[in-house]
Amino acid sequence: MGAAGRDFHNFNVVFRDNPDYEVVAFTAAQIPGIAGRRYPPELAGPLYPEGIPIELEERLAELIRTHGVDRVVFAYSDVSHQYVMERAAVAQAAGADFWLLGPSATQLSGKKPVVAVCAVRTGCGKSQTTRKVAHILKSWGKKVVVVRHPMPYGDLRLQVAQRFETLADLDRYHCTIEEREEYEPHLREGTVVYAGVDYEKILRMAEEEADVILWDGGNNDFPFFKANVLIVVADPLRAGHERTYWPGSVNIRMADVVVINKVDTAPLEAIERLRQSVGDLNPRAWVVEAASPITVEEPEVVAGRRVLVIEDGPTVTHGEMPFGAGAVAARKLRATLVDPRPYAVNSLRQAFELYPHLGPVLPAMGYGDHQIQDLAETIRGVPCDAILIATPVDLRRLMDLPKPATRVRYELQEIGHPTLEEVLRKLL
Repeated sequence: MGAAGRDFHNFNVVFRDNPDYEVVAFTAAQIPGIAGRRYPPELAGPLYPEGIPIELEERLAELIRTHGVDRVVFAYSDVSHQYVMERAAVAQAAGADFWLLGPSATQLSGKKPVVAVCAVRTGCGKSQTTRKVAHILKSWGKKVVVVRHPMPYGDLRLQVAQRFETLADLDRYHCTIEEREEYEPHLREGTVVYAGVDYEKILRMAEEEADVILWDGGNNDFPFFKANVLIVVADPLRAGHERTYWPGSVNIRMADVVVINKVDTAPLEAIERLRQSVGDLNPRAWVVEAASPITVEEPEVVAGRRVLVIEDGPTVTHGEMPFGAGAVAARKLRATLVDPRPYAVNSLRQAFELYPHLGPVLPAMGYGDHQIQDLAETIRGVPCDAILIATPVDLRRLMDLPKPATRVRYELQEIGHPTLEEVLRKLL
């Protein structure tokens, strides 16, 4: 059971060449357009000459009964413990055991040091933390290569092991908006990024050119590589989720360093509750407190105007945040947020129905060409004076925007001591 990431990795390292098992299907959730494809034979290996079908998760019970399935392996992330156990109930009621493969069964070992940055939930501030760590390591004279948690939403045969060095590579590989959100900020800072499907191949490629490999985790999953240092970002705006979400609750317990982010915007009571929870769950971890100050490139474009705010997609969809940095910045500039929901079309309209917690912001969803077209059409239909882009990808490279637009940026800023650099010097 997966979402085009952890599921493929678990198959590759545990089941692909294992004659003791026959994998009859993947099921797909979270990501539109994944079901109906096949995991190709080029990746599935000699035991699966026709590949493996990818089915809708809604068919789980039917698939178990049809194929006489003995075991179901749950392999995706950023979901509540309640959600996981509801799927376990479906699997077991249909007659199958329910498995969760952990780090020791699925992590790969390399010959270069690995620093991993993961999170409790999507939208905690992992991306800016990863960029901060890359800057620190580079300042020590180290060659840093980022390996990103997978987002293989296109032709899997072309995404086995991808290397990105320039923005042109994003176009060459036909990257989705979600991929661009994660890769583009690293590329703008001159950091090479690897991603794909087969992380054994990716690890071997990356360690040939890196002094240090920086694992840029996604969707609050735990790393695919064994880490010398594991940094986990926690969000006081969602205090308590470090205990109740899978597998963020694993990450927080394994962490060498916990970054409590957003201390400049979260209520003091929530920050203190998170501090206490981290201390209870992992008293050995170093704790770094930080802010993610927001800057707007051209504030005069949006100040006091009617503004469409486009937020980072995963943060405000399955990350369950009603809004993100864009809405915060717009309100500080006394802008009026124009609600995009009445103007959403096709897959964007469906997204608002699927995530009713969303506020008056537009998630930058673009898992394929059709969804990017839906996003562009929705933007054209919103009656606003200006557009504030708060997703890390510059949408102006992908589409013509109908109104003046500017971007929000946010970087990690430690508050007090210890800092990330101080902690990394001790742990490395």
